[in-house]
Amino acid sequence: MSTVVEPRIPKVTDMVRDYGDCALLIECADTTEVLAWAELLHRAELPGVVDIVAGARTVLIKLAGPRYQAPTRQRLARQLPDRHAGSHRPSDGRADVVIDVVYDGADLVEVGHLTGLDPVGVIAAHTGTLWRVGFGGFAPGFAYLVDGDPRLQVPRRAEPRTAVPAGAVALAGEFSAIYPRRSPGGWQLIGHTDAAMWDIDRPEPALLTPGMWVQFRAV
Repeated sequence: MSTVVEPRIPKVTDMVRDYGDCALLIECADTTEVLAWAELLHRAELPGVVDIVAGARTVLIKLAGPRYQAPTRQRLARQLPDRHAGSHRPSDGRADVVIDVVYDGADLVEVGHLTGLDPVGVIAAHTGTLWRVGFGGFAPGFAYLVDGDPRLQVPRRAEPRTAVPAGAVALAGEFSAIYPRRSPGGWQLIGHTDAAMWDIDRPEPALLTPGMWVQFRAV
């Protein structure tokens, strides 16, 4: 008689690592878990926490000083985030941000070949569902968007470009993103937008922040 072995669910204490003496790092299984932890931590307002930074598979908790590290680790051990917190699409179908896109990217046809869709199908897939901001990185204002149409998962270019223009709308792996400034890059380019992704004159310089829902609109 065979024995069914249940998969081991990591304890919170197994997921939390010291990061220097003024921070803690939570190691997550995926972006969904990252967003669940980030939402829980923002709501909890734990003493001594000065910043919460979401990554692809981690959440960095910056602390006001070394004395907060052990107490915060103990408080985290009593927390259990809802993996699906924030992952439910808005019931009214409305996005937090709508971004107008001209779909004229240099790789639009290639993405069509990779996905089995023609360019019109790629555009329909990119605009046909809401995307969620998972985390930021690479450059100020660069947001990794997740939870889009799974048919659009494509590899990075074999040869990265030395310069990608600001406003380029791109795909790579499970992500979509918009380049906030001219920079090198290996993502597949499908269009461009005039939206300012980073503006230091705004109260919140980044147009897209973790947890937001984004709608792309073809113009």
